Amino acid sequence: MAKVEIKTKATEVPVADFIAAVPAARRREEADVIDAMHRRVTGLEPKMWGPSIIGYGSYDYVYDSGHSGTFCRAGFSPRKAAMTVYLMSHFHDRQAEADALFAQLGKHKMSKSCLYINKLADVDLDVLEKLVALSWDIMNERYPG
Repeated sequence: MAKVEIKTKATEVPVADFIAAVPAARRREEADVIDAMHRRVTGLEPKMWGPSIIGYGSYDYVYDSGHSGTFCRAGFSPRKAAMTVYLMSHFHDRQAEADALFAQLGKHKMSKSCLYINKLADVDLDVLEKLVALSWDIMNERYPG
C-alpha cells in the first residue's frame, strides 16, 4: 500500500493572524470565545493545522488499515457555514455522559467527530466546555502522551 501524504499538519502560521483574517466579524468573535475555552480546558497554546484548523496538542494514530499520522488532540475551525468543533468520534464508556451533554447543548448538528454550531448564541457555552473537556480527557486516556 502506497504511503499517503497527510495534508493537515501543524504549521507555523500564527493563530491570531488566522482569526483576524476570518471574514465575518461574528465568526471572529466566536473564534476568540472557542479559543479561550480550549486554552482553559487543555492548558495549551494553539497551533494552526493545515490552512483552517486551530488545534491543541497532538497525538499519533494508526488505523487498522495501517494508515497512520499525527493530528491535534482538540480543535476547531471557524468556517463560514458553521463553527466546527472537533470532538472524539466515540466517547466509549462515557457515551451516556456525552449524550446527556449533547441533549443540553442547544441547537447543533453532529457528524462522526465534528460538532457544527451555526451561532454560539444557540448553545449553552458551559455545556460546550464540558463536552470539550470530556473529549480532551478521553483523548488523553486513549492516546497517552
